[in-house]
Amino acid sequence: MPDFDVIRLFTTVFSPRPGEKVTVLVDLPHGALQDDDAWADRRQMAEEWRHALAEAAGQLGLTVHPLVSYLATGQSNGPLPEGAWREAQPVKLLDVLADTDIALALTRYSATAPLMTLGKRMRLRGASMPGVSRRMQDTALAADYQQVAQKCQILVARLRRATGAQVTFSTGDMLYLDLRYREPHADDGQCPPGAAHPFINLPSGEAYIAPYEGERPGEPSRTAGVIPAQHDGALLRFQVRENRVVDVLGDAAVADEMRRFFALDEARRNIAELGLGCNDRAVVSGNVLEDEKAGFHWAFGRSEHLGGTVGPEAFRDPAHIVHHDLVYAPGNPLGVAQLVLDYDDGSREEIMRDSRYIIF
Repeated sequence: MPDFDVIRLFTTVFSPRPGEKVTVLVDLPHGALQDDDAWADRRQMAEEWRHALAEAAGQLGLTVHPLVSYLATGQSNGPLPEGAWREAQPVKLLDVLADTDIALALTRYSATAPLMTLGKRMRLRGASMPGVSRRMQDTALAADYQQVAQKCQILVARLRRATGAQVTFSTGDMLYLDLRYREPHADDGQCPPGAAHPFINLPSGEAYIAPYEGERPGEPSRTAGVIPAQHDGALLRFQVRENRVVDVLGDAAVADEMRRFFALDEARRNIAELGLGCNDRAVVSGNVLEDEKAGFHWAFGRSEHLGGTVGPEAFRDPAHIVHHDLVYAPGNPLGVAQLVLDYDDGSREEIMRDSRYIIF
């Protein structure tokens, strides 16, 4: 595998056109959000990427803006602040993005959902990279993205036919996910001009779908079952009914903490995503940005950016907004014993066994 080349990655993913403008974004520590080595190195990495793009700008016919920074939101997929800085000068973040065709967000806190929402109404596409680390330049960022895209499309084709998914976890717990009335999508590392989904994650490599959330009158969601999860060293079990976490069982202190978390805002209870990561260079290391590209995952909270119905307005307070992924890929303590899809013609297909795909 050749050494990592940010220009090769950028051109492969975005197919940039001459005249397009590029902005690299970072978020900044402040107040109780204290800096650390990983965060500081991510900002340095962002400047290195921006510098490499600026050096290639003439050859590619691009304009590459100076690095733009904003105060970290402190929450995954929370609203972006109004203000930012470019070359130490205050600017409005929306004004910056309005003058941008391709944005790269190398941040600590995920900006995927708000950027995806903006991308649907502005002339803007790009990649959100929350928690990206330099190490990923040798793993998931170095994948063959043509192969990744092929696998994503195989999975999307199956999810498009599916009306439901039966998941049996390595603990023996089972969950049924209602996939009716939803369209699956691919985060396949391809975001050319005119892309239907203007913001992707990098590293890429997953097919995903928001489960049916019961918004149709008289037709509740069929998503139900038990989801095991590790939290603070304890094994918990999330009890799910009608696509919502209704209780948390397990170690008393840890379970009580999670019950309080969900009780603070009912929108957090929403089962927001079924994700099928398929990047064979992804390495499970505890960084969800890469971990989720290695295999099965689900999420709770915000879903409208994935095709669901739960957006920021569903939360009682903007500070409560969350989209949180839990991963069950090889290398995680919990896995998937079996994943079976129910199809609209009444047939069924097992697509995963022991946390690994059996269809490719």
